[in-house]
Amino acid sequence: MADCIKLLPEIVANQIKAGEVVESPSSVVKEMMENAIDAGATEVTVNYVNGGRDLVQIVDNGRGMSPIDARMAFECHATSKISSLDDIYALHTFGFRGEALSSISAVSQVELITRQADCEVGTKTIINGGEFISQTPVAAEVGSQFQVRNLFYNTPARRKFINSKESSLSTDIKREFRRVALCHPEVSCTLLNNGAPIYILPESSLVERIVGIMGNATRRNLLEVDVETTIAKVKGYVGRPETSRNNSSEQYMFVNGRFFRSPYLNKAVAKAYEKLISDRAYPTFFLYIEVDAERVDVNVHAQKTEVKFADNEAIWQIINAAVRETLAKNGAMPLIDFEAEDLVDIPVATSGVSYAEPRATTKDNYNPFAEGYAVEEEKKTTTPSGGWSSMPSVATGFDLGSDFDFVSSADGADDDFDYLVSGESEEQSLTFEEPTREVAQTISLCCGRYAVAMFATKMVVVDLVRARERMLYDHYASSLVSGQSVSQQLLFPEELELSEEEYDLIEEYAVDFASLGFDIKTKGGNTIEVFGLPADVHTEQLDRAIYDMLQSLKLPQSALELRRNALAESLAHSEAVGKTSFTQEDAERYVTHILATAESYTPAGKRIVAPLSLNDIKKMFE
Repeated sequence: MADCIKLLPEIVANQIKAGEVVESPSSVVKEMMENAIDAGATEVTVNYVNGGRDLVQIVDNGRGMSPIDARMAFECHATSKISSLDDIYALHTFGFRGEALSSISAVSQVELITRQADCEVGTKTIINGGEFISQTPVAAEVGSQFQVRNLFYNTPARRKFINSKESSLSTDIKREFRRVALCHPEVSCTLLNNGAPIYILPESSLVERIVGIMGNATRRNLLEVDVETTIAKVKGYVGRPETSRNNSSEQYMFVNGRFFRSPYLNKAVAKAYEKLISDRAYPTFFLYIEVDAERVDVNVHAQKTEVKFADNEAIWQIINAAVRETLAKNGAMPLIDFEAEDLVDIPVATSGVSYAEPRATTKDNYNPFAEGYAVEEEKKTTTPSGGWSSMPSVATGFDLGSDFDFVSSADGADDDFDYLVSGESEEQSLTFEEPTREVAQTISLCCGRYAVAMFATKMVVVDLVRARERMLYDHYASSLVSGQSVSQQLLFPEELELSEEEYDLIEEYAVDFASLGFDIKTKGGNTIEVFGLPADVHTEQLDRAIYDMLQSLKLPQSALELRRNALAESLAHSEAVGKTSFTQEDAERYVTHILATAESYTPAGKRIVAPLSLNDIKKMFE
């Protein structure tokens, strides 16, 4: 029987191996940007055409290459970084295997123009499909310029599987560009799409680089992390809990100057936010880990996005402690936690159960704290199940703080609050099948951001920030349906610069923004002018409000109602978190709305009200 095993031709072997390193045009951008930074570049420019399929061009002002180096750089395993096996574990640069240029040139048409500072002329080298074509002297700037054309032109099966949508390929390129740019704020980075600028990021501090990529609204929400131990140093920024997102698009972790993925270490950050955000939310973070190069292996994956730490558990503990310390130092921990597990949920009305209207009575000698009064009154009072009177109270030991200073409202006994039937038990709200009336005897401001509504045998504590968010949400949701909203015109229009994707969203959802009360004009060049705002939005909250709304629109919304709910929710949240102090008038207004609509949760599912019965209060003093 004839022998059937034979060695593959080198060109074929390189084309197969290229798939490990080069998956798409974004892989080319990543590898070439890292090569430029390794070469000492302080300026890197990336330009791509047709999602990178037709052209990816990278220009840098690094050291450049000699004619011999320019030829050798395309050989497999050609590298300037190691000479022995021990060198692999002491690398401080982006890689060592010499596969990037070899792999890229094996599946594309590459032209390299490069010059070193001590050379009068440069060198132009052309490689097509892994085959050397020519090398000639040319006039050139110091540094290197790579043009990678027609990716996978000689492997049609691979080219067919490159995503056919140019927008998706462009998104992938921008993602890889951001990762490299975030890791090197000391390097000026520019990204162009067919010559049109997307990102122009000058040399800057880390926080300025983050803001330059993520937008100005990010600046006020960043909390600095800076911890150094004998095992690792952790620096960077995390977002405030209230700015957490419903996706992980603003989660970046780097080790020794390289982006990497680690669900394990991401959980260390998430754990630090436990009870500060919902289980479905993703905190924002930009964390930079520095460890001894010999204690981490960054080459366990062909694309180097996975790493292996020698002190994995210790790194987890350090990151978790660093983030927790930062949140605590910046007052991110709540003083009163209404999200505690031992709190009893406010019940939802059950279909088929009738709710009678409670009798409203007054007593001139009412004193709930008098000895024996409560017991006697409970015998006299009969209240049907349901309504505010039957709400379960919070667990014994609920602490409103030592300074229980009430600012009493005017007598509210004549104010009626109508409750409208919902009948859907799945809703996280107080719902009634028949109209019911409930009267709060007083509404009092407490501890700055809370209000207390007093009833006959109990009181209800209301979080005014969340109550305001709910009221704004109801208003904005109604405006989006009706297409009408009150708008306040600005004396001087505000100009905002957006990313290309955000600018496209503004144009696509212009009608919805107008329905909410925004008067926006697009100027081109990813710039908009805002001439008017919704009546409830303050000018200083403008950039944050628009930014949050655009982020909500980036998520796939399959239905018109879902899209409108996301817009209303993001705008309400942005405006609500900006108000931290309240007046007695505010307290009455927001509590009245919550009682009238019987909504006890924010759109994000956070509790607004917490009831306290007379028995709970008496038990505090036992």
